Amino acid sequence: MKRTLVVMLKEPRAGRVKTRLGRDIGMVAAAWWFRHQVRGLLRRIEDPRWDVVLAVAPDRGGLLSRVWPGHLVRVPQGSGDLGDRMGRALRGAPRGPVCVIGGDIPGITRARVAEAFAALGSHDAVFGPAPDGGYWLVGLRRTRAIPPCLFAGVRWSSYHALADSKASLPDHSIAHVATLRDVDTVADLK
Repeated sequence: MKRTLVVMLKEPRAGRVKTRLGRDIGMVAAAWWFRHQVRGLLRRIEDPRWDVVLAVAPDRGGLLSRVWPGHLVRVPQGSGDLGDRMGRALRGAPRGPVCVIGGDIPGITRARVAEAFAALGSHDAVFGPAPDGGYWLVGLRRTRAIPPCLFAGVRWSSYHALADSKASLPDHSIAHVATLRDVDTVADLK
């Protein structure tokens, strides 16, 4: 079965993306950084071993955007919190293992993605932790039903996000891959 890598992306508009970073460097500069970060990320992660799918927001604007490469499949993120949107991406992907990442993690490479998919060979789920208690990657092997409680009760944007997310996968074997840092503030750019 083909592997799918879903990249969660927002349209890079000033004041709509990287707003915490924008408070440090300005909203236009933060949107510019995000746009160029994602451009480089997409070049780094395309690989014949998996299909790259862009889960875009806002739904209509993201589907029609000229910012993202036209050859990549796009799907709308839909409504709800981050857990609702990631759950939809995990459930909606074609059959086979699926991993979901964000666009604001400069350290993601093909090797990191391959490591996550390899972990799904012997585990039901995989997480790529972040130093702030969150995570940069979540993946599911999908050989069993995805729990309806997936991401229920997760305290997003907190030190508890990873632990809460793992708790929403009862009786699943879980692997961890490398810890990578996302960019939320100017200090994270260094």
